[in-house]
Amino acid sequence: MRKDRCAVDSNTQKDTSAHDNYKRRINYLRLSITDRCNLRCFYCMPEQGVKQLRHKEILRYEELLRLIRIFTGIGINKIRITGGEPLVRKGVVDFIKDVSQIEGVNDLSLTTNGMLLEKMARDLFDAGVKRINVSLDSLKKEKYYDITRSGSLSQVLAGLKKAQEVGFSPIKVNAVVIRGVNDDEVIDFAKMTEEHPFSIRFIEYMQIGEKSKWDKKLFVSSSEIKSRIEEYSKLELVDKTDKSSPSTDYKIPGAKGTLGFISPLSEHFCMLCNRLRLTADGKLRNCLFSENEIDLKEALRLNDDDEAVSQIIRAAICAKPEGYEKIEKDSSKKRSMHTIGG
Repeated sequence: MRKDRCAVDSNTQKDTSAHDNYKRRINYLRLSITDRCNLRCFYCMPEQGVKQLRHKEILRYEELLRLIRIFTGIGINKIRITGGEPLVRKGVVDFIKDVSQIEGVNDLSLTTNGMLLEKMARDLFDAGVKRINVSLDSLKKEKYYDITRSGSLSQVLAGLKKAQEVGFSPIKVNAVVIRGVNDDEVIDFAKMTEEHPFSIRFIEYMQIGEKSKWDKKLFVSSSEIKSRIEEYSKLELVDKTDKSSPSTDYKIPGAKGTLGFISPLSEHFCMLCNRLRLTADGKLRNCLFSENEIDLKEALRLNDDDEAVSQIIRAAICAKPEGYEKIEKDSSKKRSMHTIGG
């Protein structure tokens, strides 16, 4: 049996950064603060929604702040607030302000569907979020409504405009490309970067969760998307500033923004993975596609010793898998994406 290289004595280790057994530095936590969402995107959840977690099942803000302090103690310095839709949770702005003041949090960002962004952008920015990702799968009003089953494209576009005015940078726009649904819009998305300093990121359609309607026939690879855009314009490769980013970025010459391609199916990037995920009900996942979860909520509520919780997290990091194979053939995952936080 191979000895865990990442297993260390926290009392003697001087470098507090956490590494897994494959020498990946784990410094990024995606933190889901709610399973609730104000949209019903067809590839994420059924139209009628899903059974929501009870209030007592959700981690309280005080518990989340305690966990973040524990995570920063082992080297996590990047925090992304996710959901569901994080902006629907009451008190989220004050919570973000508290997170921004925690020593060790050097990078605080947020992923949102943008429906509430226009009215909350200034408060979020002032609270400490400077980077934001907005999910947007269509630039056509009727199609956007069909995909989300309730969303308003004009509200999201107004939110993007407000985020730009407030000063968020970068502003990333995430588009899941689905054949026969929105793949005819990739050029329109690319054109956005010519006028706006957005990072448009095309994400391959993948199956997550038992409620997913994933169909291989709907899959469009990043290489195909890129080829379509190259029929419109030459693309220039952009050097990565964040080597752990799964996105390969390009730029249309003279454009204000960039185009990113995220390829979880066609080009596995597991060896770049530096992240952990915490669900709203306190389950720690060391891999997006793994069903293995560690119950930090129970550990937190039964244990007053932060070091004991820290050791559980370190063990999860040590157990982080090297990668995944043939995930496109596996549609039996128990959690839907909206409960994982992406």
